[in-house]
Amino acid sequence: MSKLAAQDKFIDLSDYGRPFGKFLANKLKNTRFTPIHVTLLFGVSGLIAIYCISQRHYFLASFFIILKSIIDAADGELARLKNTPSYTGRYLDSVFDIILNFLFLMTICYVSKTSFWLTLIAFFCIQLQGTLYNYYYVILRNKSVGGDTTSKIFEYKSPKALPGETQKSVDILFRIYTIVYGTFDKIIHTLDKEAYKVKTFPNWFMTVLSIYGLGFQLLIIAVMLPMNLTEYIIPFFIIYTVFIFVIIGIRKVFFKV
Repeated sequence: MSKLAAQDKFIDLSDYGRPFGKFLANKLKNTRFTPIHVTLLFGVSGLIAIYCISQRHYFLASFFIILKSIIDAADGELARLKNTPSYTGRYLDSVFDIILNFLFLMTICYVSKTSFWLTLIAFFCIQLQGTLYNYYYVILRNKSVGGDTTSKIFEYKSPKALPGETQKSVDILFRIYTIVYGTFDKIIHTLDKEAYKVKTFPNWFMTVLSIYGLGFQLLIIAVMLPMNLTEYIIPFFIIYTVFIFVIIGIRKVFFKV
């Protein structure tokens, strides 16, 4: 099952790892590997990238950052192929992402000798960017006939566990998810409270929005590292946040409720 109905599919600049992710998922379809195993694997790839950054092996770091994005695309694909969707996998994936994002930036802060507080601001900005992308994307997914609805626009309570997972694990991961993402969700919802009422978003708009997808954010880091632009990564993501207001403005002016 696709995340989106055919008419709602768009060129997602952050999802460049999807083709190989599908290939990997197909190879693992008839094995004992589960989507959770794949999620753990992308976590390992991310940690290796962080170690490489700390040792200033930037080309290797870029390789493992891209590999992380590719593997990240495979866990959801494997869940769809095996018909084993789970909230455990969905929340674990998101929690791993935010932890790795924090560690990526803190390691870059260390090697570039950037201000710790400036790095915290950049981390906040990156998460806010990603939340805007996810907010509009999940709205589109939930409105797509035949699309994936595992993710919800507003998540106020722990969902009922799906077959193959325990309610306890779902509840624990949901609490962690709401703690680490709750503030960002509230800010974006406050900035554009009416977005969920829009019937659909044009494909071109979603493509532009995908510059805020995690995959594209990581791609930017992967390009800047081997170019020895480490000291510019933190300031870049702070400035990059300005486009949040541009994108929300476009939505409010051209795609009214």
